[in-house]
Amino acid sequence: MKKQYQLFSLLMLLMLVISGCSTADQSKKSAGQTKEKNVALTVSAAASLQNALTDIKAAYEKAHPNVTITYNFGASGALQQQISQGAPVDLFFSAAEDKFNQLVQKGTIEKQKDADLLGNDLVLVVPKDNTKGIKDFTDLTKAAKISLGTPESVPAGQYGKETLSNLNIWNAVQGKVVYAKDVRQVLTYVETGNVDAGIVYKTDALISPKVTIIATAKDSTHKPIIYPVGVIKDSAHVKDAKQFYDYLHNAKSVRTFEKYGFKGLNE
Repeated sequence: MKKQYQLFSLLMLLMLVISGCSTADQSKKSAGQTKEKNVALTVSAAASLQNALTDIKAAYEKAHPNVTITYNFGASGALQQQISQGAPVDLFFSAAEDKFNQLVQKGTIEKQKDADLLGNDLVLVVPKDNTKGIKDFTDLTKAAKISLGTPESVPAGQYGKETLSNLNIWNAVQGKVVYAKDVRQVLTYVETGNVDAGIVYKTDALISPKVTIIATAKDSTHKPIIYPVGVIKDSAHVKDAKQFYDYLHNAKSVRTFEKYGFKGLNE
């Protein structure tokens, strides 16, 4: 009887040990399932989106502590070239449809996750202490220097050249143009008085206390200013990139864009 009791006790102890191990394994598995993997997303975006996207980044990272968003701001044409050459990017937020569509046509951007999200206006700005008597686009003939984004790579420059051409003053002012790498550089040239006037997006002009908006280009003078955004098909974090893409479309994000002067577009 004593041996039987000892054997029974050993069996019970063994079962308790096995049960304990199994519970511990389950706990580890559960912990592993609930802990989210840290993700770093890279978003290439037009320079004019910098302020709005910085606010959105703060809100998104607070709601998703496992995600870190890194922005690469610049001219849409330059960003498109970088992506075409294999730059590791998860989303592209362009200020021009043509640059964006080149990547869509190549299959670089997922068609299910691309959309025209925002609109903008093109404006003429001068330094606060403007003394040249420039009050409209047609007065640019009075300027000694005018700044414009390089049309081949900067959408705002492309729209600006188109506007001046349609107003029949491009030939008269072409020799006065100081080209810039993006709209923020144009704004800086105007703020510092290095040029007498510049053509930028309304959203850029609104953030500067050193410039005055003196005219807004009519929609009929240039192609529609549209900002498309899309997920890069070969993203290393497609699921998380799609979640951030969806977040950019929600009402809270659209209100942030509108706060900085952008126009939300109905899809």
